[in-house]
Amino acid sequence: MAALKIVLAIIFIIDCVALVTLVLAQEGKTQGLGAIQGFAETTYWGKIKGRSKEGVLKKITIVLSVLFIVLSVVLNMTVF
Repeated sequence: MAALKIVLAIIFIIDCVALVTLVLAQEGKTQGLGAIQGFAETTYWGKIKGRSKEGVLKKITIVLSVLFIVLSVVLNMTVF
């Protein structure tokens, strides 16, 4: 069980570093008040945003965030 905890801790550290790097690599929201009114999705760029670099980074960030939460809970359990 101690080896499993060490492996999970190493995966947790790698996840933390990757999550910080991905969050810093993403661009800020510069659309201003146009995003509130819904003008952002009417352009071609707004329609293909999920397949662009930013869309891929966002999806990977979500996956790493979920992994971060799951590993946090698992590592803090008293089973180990």
